[in-house]
Amino acid sequence: MQFPTRPPTSPMATTAATATAAASPFSSSSSLLIPRRRLLSPASASARYRIHPPPRCRARLPVARQVAVGSDVSSSSDVSDEQAAAARKVGKRVRVKAPVRVHHVAKAPGLELRGMEGVVKQYVGVWKSKRVTANLPFKVEFELKLDGQDKPVRFLAHLREEEFEIVGDE
Repeated sequence: MQFPTRPPTSPMATTAATATAAASPFSSSSSLLIPRRRLLSPASASARYRIHPPPRCRARLPVARQVAVGSDVSSSSDVSDEQAAAARKVGKRVRVKAPVRVHHVAKAPGLELRGMEGVVKQYVGVWKSKRVTANLPFKVEFELKLDGQDKPVRFLAHLREEEFEIVGDE
């Protein structure tokens, strides 16, 4: 790839080039033109974008085996205890005690849930008898009565256990 040459730096040539540019802004002076890029030939383009096989990494393989074998796998009794404790909360009426703002309700964008009451519908921290990493594991259904609407707007929000308190049964 060739780079464009610099214009001459002598004071005489610089003043001549600027005088020409000042006289006619659309003149075709060789010092003011930008050279065109040369297109790559097909042979050089394919060489440039050739797919190389990944390097062999034998050092990572034993480490991965150790992590997979040595990782802490929770027992099924822990999962069943967790699911049983959460199942007792499903169907209960709860009140939100933490400042939680949701933006997915179309009729009320940026809705603040603190103080609202709803019903716990589902616990999603366990799926197919395996623990999943749900950071907001409780699905709570709320009803919001808006002015000018006959029926209340129903929506679901995912909450942590620390964000609500149990008020009563449904």
